[in-house]
Amino acid sequence: MGPAARLAALLALLALRAGDRAGAAARGDTFSALTSVARALAPERRLLGLLRRYLRGEEARLRDLTRFYDKVLSLHEDSATPVSNPLLAFTLIKRLQSDWRNVVHSLEASENIRGNEEEGWRGLCLPLGTKENQTSSLLMKYSTLKDGYEKEEQDLPAFEDLEGAARALMRLQDVYMLNVKGLARGVFQRVTGSAVTDLYSPRRLFSLTADDCFQVGKVAYDMGDYYHAIPWLEEAVSLFRGSYGEWKTEDEGSLEDALDHLAFAYFQAGNVSCALSLSREFLLYSPDNKRMARNVLKYEKLLAESPNQVVAEAVIQRPNVPHLQTRDTYEGLCQTLGSQPTHYQIPSLYCSYETNSSPFLLLQPVRKEVIHLEPYVVLYHDFVSDSEAQKIRGLAEPWLQRSVVASGEKQLPVEYRISKSAWLKDTVDPMLVTLDHRIAALTGLDVQPPYAEYLQVVNYGIGGHYEPHFDHATSPTSPLYRMKSGNRVATFMIYLSSVEAGGATAFIYANFSVPVVKNAALFWWNLHRSGEGDSDTLHAGCPVLVGDKWVANKWIHEYGQEFRRPCSSSPED
Repeated sequence: MGPAARLAALLALLALRAGDRAGAAARGDTFSALTSVARALAPERRLLGLLRRYLRGEEARLRDLTRFYDKVLSLHEDSATPVSNPLLAFTLIKRLQSDWRNVVHSLEASENIRGNEEEGWRGLCLPLGTKENQTSSLLMKYSTLKDGYEKEEQDLPAFEDLEGAARALMRLQDVYMLNVKGLARGVFQRVTGSAVTDLYSPRRLFSLTADDCFQVGKVAYDMGDYYHAIPWLEEAVSLFRGSYGEWKTEDEGSLEDALDHLAFAYFQAGNVSCALSLSREFLLYSPDNKRMARNVLKYEKLLAESPNQVVAEAVIQRPNVPHLQTRDTYEGLCQTLGSQPTHYQIPSLYCSYETNSSPFLLLQPVRKEVIHLEPYVVLYHDFVSDSEAQKIRGLAEPWLQRSVVASGEKQLPVEYRISKSAWLKDTVDPMLVTLDHRIAALTGLDVQPPYAEYLQVVNYGIGGHYEPHFDHATSPTSPLYRMKSGNRVATFMIYLSSVEAGGATAFIYANFSVPVVKNAALFWWNLHRSGEGDSDTLHAGCPVLVGDKWVANKWIHEYGQEFRRPCSSSPED
């Protein structure tokens, strides 16, 4: 029994009290005849009924709050459910952005009702001091909770975070062709026709609630993206139907809300018959809703005028991404998760111990794996140690800020790059100087500023990615030229962590991808020897499906490398 039901019980109690006042004079001589005393049993039975309804409502509310507490507590106590799982990360943001607020405000409404009820009981001559003490104690406990919540509120995620997390789930759904029903059950399965592929098997399944699915669907709905809204809202409706009548304090939506949004999404997508069916179902639960009744009449009229709509429904198209011309290739490479066995059957690709004739590496050569020849891409295994990787992450973490990209002469955060980054000067820690020496010895290039940029450390968020892009500047107005040291001739990228699934580096035109290899470094040339950009280096950071991806980038510029990598007059070199 929710606050509305408890309020109804209170009103009934007050009405009973008002009726009793009208007969106050007659009650004054109840004691004088036993038959009058016997008649007093009837109002007490009615009071018992009201009290029973009130207690059941309070018990239900406390059971619901205990359920919420136990659910959240179990997630904090279980180390096997880290936030690297995008479902857990999304639900954490959702809880902190809306669930806790709904719980606290629900308690506030209950306390307001309780205060009115206390006045009603007091008028019925219950022990005044005892009741007031209990009321004061309850209000004090609630005030402590509310004050504590308000102190934490400024540090809680904003609604924009919830929107971003929902879009991240949709991104993973698209890039890895994930089944929404599977995601709602906590499994990561790619479905292509009748084939089902498990991309990741969590140690513990974590299911989404109806309200979780509703929130994802609503974010897509509010953007006018019915391609994504419909499957998520369908799952929300299905789950809400299965638990209809179970009141959950933290929920933002309900079965009626989900049916309302899903019906209109289907209508916008051109499926009028589904919109009509869902609207009629809505009216079963809320028959007085005039807006929905008008919609039903509208849909019935449309179907009567175009009966073929019942059979031939419109196909919902995935929203187009104008800036991403290579989407199919990019997503196909991401779906391989960096696994292309055929590449390792090419004789010209090899593994070796690399010293680059440097005394610095003579006693400890680096394991080199040639991944691709054109463009030339190599992977240096175990380039950093676990302790070095951890230290770099620790140095960067306090300075992380939303990653930006060059847009004309400005640097802006964008949806196609989801991560945070920080720049570390080599003066921050002696270990960074050692790292620079190691990169210089391995590449033979000058990596000291201004001939190279400071180390950029990047941590990817929920479904974090960086869509296809070039590292080198493709426009003379690029901010890269402000360093006055030429274009980025080479990229040296260090993987500072492992990931459980996804996050590969995909080279789009070269048609291969490289998985995240912890502590390894990926190196490639961005420019031909002529100084022209190599279009085959168009690459992307695939969305992180599960895991916490950290990388460190060292971008090396043209100037200072004249005698280390001599230029050529041939554009093919």
